[in-house]
Amino acid sequence: MSKAFTREESDGPDVPDLPPLVSALPAGAKNYMTRRGADRMREERARLLEIERPALAAAGDDESKRRLSLLDQRVFQLEQSLQSAEVISPPQTPAETVTFGASVTVQDNGGEESVYRIVGVDETDFDRGWISWLSPLARALMNAKRGQTIHFHSPSGPQELKITGIKYE
Repeated sequence: MSKAFTREESDGPDVPDLPPLVSALPAGAKNYMTRRGADRMREERARLLEIERPALAAAGDDESKRRLSLLDQRVFQLEQSLQSAEVISPPQTPAETVTFGASVTVQDNGGEESVYRIVGVDETDFDRGWISWLSPLARALMNAKRGQTIHFHSPSGPQELKITGIKYE
């Protein structure tokens, strides 16, 4: 057998190939992002490249190599998102209509209030109430006005939400 097809024992264990990252953005959709979201991504990329990557590269053990591979994949994802990002500034006029970047306070039929912020796909954070502009709820809220009731089809069934507040950061 050719030496090219054998593995030397001194090579150490292989670091598994990672599957390519798949963008959450549908093909052809614009990559809208808030200014703060783009800034956070730039800060994360800088931290990964300037602090975490050099430390992992210096370690050289198998676990560090695996983590370095994951880190490089994240850096690639951040760079791709930032290259395709279209940063949207908040409107200069008073917030009367829901658009991208709005924090929208809604009230359901039971009187319970919730706040959702409409952000880019890469900024989505359900724990903070940040929803993608492509989500069904965000689409239902877009262009609605304060005081308006919107109809929204959630996984649990149809809902009515009244918009009680709109603000921009």
